[in-house]
Amino acid sequence: MTETTTYRLDLPWPRPPLNHNQRMHRMVEARVVAEVRRDVGWIAKAAKIPACDHITVQFHYAPGRRGKLDPMNLTATSKPAIDGIVDAGIVVDDDSTHVHEVTPAVHFPPEPGPKCWLTVEVA
Repeated sequence: MTETTTYRLDLPWPRPPLNHNQRMHRMVEARVVAEVRRDVGWIAKAAKIPACDHITVQFHYAPGRRGKLDPMNLTATSKPAIDGIVDAGIVVDDDSTHVHEVTPAVHFPPEPGPKCWLTVEVA
């Protein structure tokens, strides 16, 4: 049986920089996507996650308040974040053979916030 290790990557943004409800100019969105990929890539390298064949990734967001939030809107941030993990060389591609993405989780109080993080499970 293979032992799994879970890494928590604390992200530098208090709120997700992208969501599917935003309407921004395509050039602005491209810049934000590139920043997310870069930031997550460096954070993944700093966490010393070993290169592997398969990972399970979940994006987490604690808004710091109660209210309604659609977790699927957060995939606009989790997708480029996973691309950043690929850019860091943790896995070779973000296809279903190498990456399993779990639906983003929203954590309401008492979890302090606002903050974002990723969990990366390596088997």
